[in-house]
Amino acid sequence: MNTTSSFKKAILIIAAVLATQLSGCATTTKDSVAGVNRSQFMLLPASYVSNMSNQAYLQTLNDAQKKQALNADKAELDRVRTISNRLISKVGVFRSDAPKWKWEVNVEKNDQLNAYCMPGGKIMVYSGLMEKLKATDDELAAVIGHEIAHALREHGRERMSQAYVQQFGLQALAAIVTKGTSSAVGNASMQAAGLGSQLFFALPNSREQEREADKIGLELAARAGYNPDAAVTLWQKMEAQGGSKPPEFLSTHPASANRIAELRALAPKVKPLYEAAKAGK
Repeated sequence: MNTTSSFKKAILIIAAVLATQLSGCATTTKDSVAGVNRSQFMLLPASYVSNMSNQAYLQTLNDAQKKQALNADKAELDRVRTISNRLISKVGVFRSDAPKWKWEVNVEKNDQLNAYCMPGGKIMVYSGLMEKLKATDDELAAVIGHEIAHALREHGRERMSQAYVQQFGLQALAAIVTKGTSSAVGNASMQAAGLGSQLFFALPNSREQEREADKIGLELAARAGYNPDAAVTLWQKMEAQGGSKPPEFLSTHPASANRIAELRALAPKVKPLYEAAKAGK
């Protein structure tokens, strides 16, 4: 297939995906107690975002290793992996493919109050959450569950899809899909690829995406046997640590009285899941 026909085919594929989005049929996760079922704008191929994020995660591990900051405390690592694995065991409730992801959990020796889960299940937790925040297991589960929820909903891919269309148009997306090399699409593709990692990390989650991660994260933690009330105490601790400058976690995950109120209101809905998990049902 020549470049011209490949490009035309890619445009047709993108148009079909866009039509699906506009019809309200595309959502990355199954409906559940959390009630998250919003249609999402997903034009970038999942494989493209996954490959990019895997490379970025590997670079992060290498950098931490050089600083002797990767998994430096075995007790902290074991604790984080135990909590994460309990959460991961429940991800199939939201996506049937998620249990098959190549999950990875690591801890970086870092005073920042931060954690993240990249596409495909690459988790990093900073030691500051344990050493500085003194987070309980339930509170750590709230943080990690929230980040896993972002990965399950593919919020990074969604943000990048929106940004690519705004900055480069459908030509860049078509070039990525077809790996086109013509001058008409090649330049746009190179520009878009060059900004990929930057866009993924720099673009903040929208309020709606944060709300979704709160809801799914709370349900995920409850299903894994962690008290959903801990999400409220977690955010209260985060805010108390802020002072004149918010912690890194809050700079991309805005906390507010309204957010805490929403978590407090949602907790009773998922509390039966927590009680059932604790009872071993």
